[in-house]
Amino acid sequence: MFKWIYSLRVLIVFCFVLVLGAMLSCEQEAKQEMPDQVDFNFHIKPILVQKCYLCHGPDPSSREAGLRLDLEEGATMLLESGNRAIVPESVHRSALIDRITSEDEDFMMPPPSLKQTLSDFEVALIKQWIEDGAVYEPHWAFLPPSTEKEVNKKDFSSKIDELIDEKIAEKGLKPGLKADKYQLIRRLSYVLTGLPPEVERVKRFVADERPEAYAELVDEYLNNPAFGEKWASHWMDVVRYAETKGHEFDYQIQGAWRFRDYLIRAFNQDVPYDQLIKEQLLGDMLHSPRVNPKTGENESVLGTLFFTMGEGTHSPVDVKKDEADRIDNMIDVVGKSFQGLTVACAKCHDHKFDPIPTADYYSLYGVLGSTRFSPVPVGDSNLKFEKISKAAELKQKIKSLLAESWVDSTISDTLPAQFVNIKSTTENPEGFEVLGDFRAADFQDWKADGFAFGTSTTLGEPLFSSKGDLQYLSEGMASSQKFGRGIFGALRSPDFIVDKQFIGVRAKGKGASIRIVMENFQLISNPIYGDLDQKVNEEEWRDYTIDVGSWKGQKVYIELLPGSFIRHNYTQHTEAYIEAAFAIAFDGAWQTPVLNDQETNISLSQAVKNWKDGQSTPSEIVYLNQKLKKGELIKQFPSAFTLREKSDAFVSQVKDSVFIQGVTDGFAKESPIFIRGNHADQSEEKMPRIFLSGIFEEQKPYRGEGSGRQHMVKMILSEDNPLTSRVMVNRIWHHVFGRGIVETVDNFGLQGKLPTNPELLDFLSLQFVQHSWSIKTMIKNMVLSRAFQRSTIGGSVDKDPDNLYLTRYSVRRLEAEGIRDAVLKVAGTLNSSMYGNPVPVHLTSFMQGRGRPGNSGPLDGNGRRSVYLEVRRNFLDRMMTAFDRPTPFTTFGKRDVTNVPAQSLFLMNDPFIAEQAGLMANELLENKQLSENEKIVEAYLRAFSRPPTENEINKGLAFLKETKAVASIDPEDEENVDLTVWKEYCHALFNMKSFIYLL
Repeated sequence: MFKWIYSLRVLIVFCFVLVLGAMLSCEQEAKQEMPDQVDFNFHIKPILVQKCYLCHGPDPSSREAGLRLDLEEGATMLLESGNRAIVPESVHRSALIDRITSEDEDFMMPPPSLKQTLSDFEVALIKQWIEDGAVYEPHWAFLPPSTEKEVNKKDFSSKIDELIDEKIAEKGLKPGLKADKYQLIRRLSYVLTGLPPEVERVKRFVADERPEAYAELVDEYLNNPAFGEKWASHWMDVVRYAETKGHEFDYQIQGAWRFRDYLIRAFNQDVPYDQLIKEQLLGDMLHSPRVNPKTGENESVLGTLFFTMGEGTHSPVDVKKDEADRIDNMIDVVGKSFQGLTVACAKCHDHKFDPIPTADYYSLYGVLGSTRFSPVPVGDSNLKFEKISKAAELKQKIKSLLAESWVDSTISDTLPAQFVNIKSTTENPEGFEVLGDFRAADFQDWKADGFAFGTSTTLGEPLFSSKGDLQYLSEGMASSQKFGRGIFGALRSPDFIVDKQFIGVRAKGKGASIRIVMENFQLISNPIYGDLDQKVNEEEWRDYTIDVGSWKGQKVYIELLPGSFIRHNYTQHTEAYIEAAFAIAFDGAWQTPVLNDQETNISLSQAVKNWKDGQSTPSEIVYLNQKLKKGELIKQFPSAFTLREKSDAFVSQVKDSVFIQGVTDGFAKESPIFIRGNHADQSEEKMPRIFLSGIFEEQKPYRGEGSGRQHMVKMILSEDNPLTSRVMVNRIWHHVFGRGIVETVDNFGLQGKLPTNPELLDFLSLQFVQHSWSIKTMIKNMVLSRAFQRSTIGGSVDKDPDNLYLTRYSVRRLEAEGIRDAVLKVAGTLNSSMYGNPVPVHLTSFMQGRGRPGNSGPLDGNGRRSVYLEVRRNFLDRMMTAFDRPTPFTTFGKRDVTNVPAQSLFLMNDPFIAEQAGLMANELLENKQLSENEKIVEAYLRAFSRPPTENEINKGLAFLKETKAVASIDPEDEENVDLTVWKEYCHALFNMKSFIYLL
């Protein structure tokens, strides 16, 4: 009986709560006042996007009843029913209103099954909008930014506050008070450097009453090297930074950590954002790359590691699908990173919400599919260019010197000679094809990367004996030792479709490779693809045959490299080289390409001139060699030999031994549409390479021979593109204030959140460009604003609980890196050394699986900052994962912030935290002059950047006393007892919310 009465009471209370909730909901809706002007972008479009576009949006594959509500012409057109969904200025004639207000489940829209019923307030907004004329406007993010605020440099931060305060007043809110100095310096230090402030710096700042003290502190932190480490980590989330590829064996991404160091340097040097875009998307093609003034290293080309940060599948069965997945990931990351658009959603169909047709997706597919992955040498690029340029000049001087002697008036010109002009025949037998013939002067339509192969074959190169006599002129071949050995270069064919059983290359070399790269797949290895990578280690000519019969119909290219891949890392020793005569495809037996005979009449003087100008044919070189052999041409050239020795001396200073995995431009390729995203079902028509034509209409397709990345970058940085600057300033705002003006920092499309302060976002966007895309200038003015300096307490908490309008500074949890780095800093064990190889991840016994490293990294990561810890996709750092560092597979401009038991358990039980607590305790105890009270004050200043209150001191003393009383250590060992007690106290501080939050 008692249980029944109790259950009845619970039911009554539950019903009361439901009724009360419904009443409050109605009351809240009733409080929503109709705006003076219904704005399409900010009032109507969100309703249509969330509740209508799925069935009546841009995607024709899911559109119902022929009704399209995302376009004015679609919404107002005459339907088959004889009605119009929307009749401007007439609610009663608009069929849409009948549908959204109907209670008939068979007639009402949206259908009840979708559970997207419109509220009374939403219906009222739509009615008012129709009465006002149902004006459609372009999506707000695609409109040019505009603001009425005009500023000079001194007014920048004050104008930020002006726009924030206007919005606060508009919403009927009140701003809170300024944060105290302890709170402010801790906040600023973490936001700008990711580290807690030094105790002495806290004391100086608090004691400094000068009005300019805060501004000086801002400049100090912006110029601190730790700034680059902190802000590089933000961008690493955006580009899905990792040092391994994941999948089965978690292979390394060669040189990935150099991209991390590149970012740190770039943020510290305040490299303009538009330059960073060019470097990451186009760094291999810049005519004037940015060079590190200290090392001479090409910084710009390091940026192209952006493309290679994706996951990599080992031995995929369907390599075409693997390529489609790789390019899809690149499109996804490019779209989100720089434009804040989910372009990859258009892979299978037109984007359901944004004006991105499938054709635009495959236009970008063509651009990125025409970009090839390649080893890129790292080193003093200025020195290399200078030495090889001088060597090339000397080589030309040698030819000029010889040519002048040979046509000297003392040597009579001969009668025109008749000989053949050697070319590969165009009439090859069935089942045989010449893919490349390098016995003439050029590489035909193959592309040479790097310096090794030069710009032509070796045809006509003068070869001297050790005594300095000219022996003969070289026959034609592609040679990576054109200038000397140990220099990087690659020679690559155009793409072609495999239609023969074999591919053959006549080659010789040392430590070199011939690779058949299929669908741009780089992880060539057994058990499936191992034979497509042939090692060249014989210095006599050999015919290398590769059986490609299993891959007929696949798109491939041939790659000649003077080095080789070992576990997918490119290596090249100092004596490495490769030379090739030709490449063929055939079905039967090997055949040397047939040379046809074309009779040519030419005089000796003309043959010499052609040779000097680099325009000789192979037969002309044969002719000149015959003259040399007969003694009819001078062979002794001491001055020429001296020049050759100088040339060799220059080149000997150039050796490539360190490489990254970057990209190079391939051959122009336009992609068909994959029907419903299926790579095996392609359209006949190919999409011209263009950048988001549905948004940026005024552009012509790219028709150049290369990939088209230049055009892509041009459109991203176009003055007519409002997204690039908007997206980046919003990212910066997100990291400074904890929430973007647009909360969905990676999505500015129709499904993204609306900006809470549109004019502020536009103002920042315009200022960003006007201040030369300076990231530091933008951050500085944000943190100088009053809004940033407000306390976390106060403000209009009741009216604006989510702090959308910044009446206070939002309480924020530190990122995973910030928590770990703070532990090290507070414990006094932080190793502040910068750059270099990552610290191997610390492995626990539970971290098992393929690709597991043989050795574990140190528990404390050598005390290095978290940005330097290795990021292995298959073995992610357990602390970083627990505290929400994202898994690196796509763009994450905004991290999740969870509050789960694993975090508390980690701080309580992990040996790293316990170890650091002990080291902090030891440091406190080493200062014998401090009393227990003073030690507590010191601990608080370290951990929280403020002194403890009297109550906190008393609680600390009580904690120490109780812990000492129960310490299970020999009471005579007083020193160890104290260490144990203080270790527990420091450990407790690490577990306080105020340690891991900015309060």
